[in-house]
Amino acid sequence: MLNLEVSTKLSQGEAIQQLKKFFGKEGLGLDVIEEAPQCVSFSGGGGHVTATLCSEEGRIRVTLVTQEWEYQVKKFASSLP
Repeated sequence: MLNLEVSTKLSQGEAIQQLKKFFGKEGLGLDVIEEAPQCVSFSGGGGHVTATLCSEEGRIRVTLVTQEWEYQVKKFASSLP
């Protein structure tokens, strides 16, 4: 299990779209099992990824929690502007 926190200059909506593009059907093929304005959760391949977003001083803090998708979560986090 991995718990990773990163900050991005993307808006909350843009960050959610990037998460869905990377982890969802267009990307790794995980299923969206929960989606709200500040949270999105994916499941598949024997694991899960949950992202929680929070506005913080003009940036968005993205907290990523995963099981079985650690490498991919680190790759996604490093790709954020």
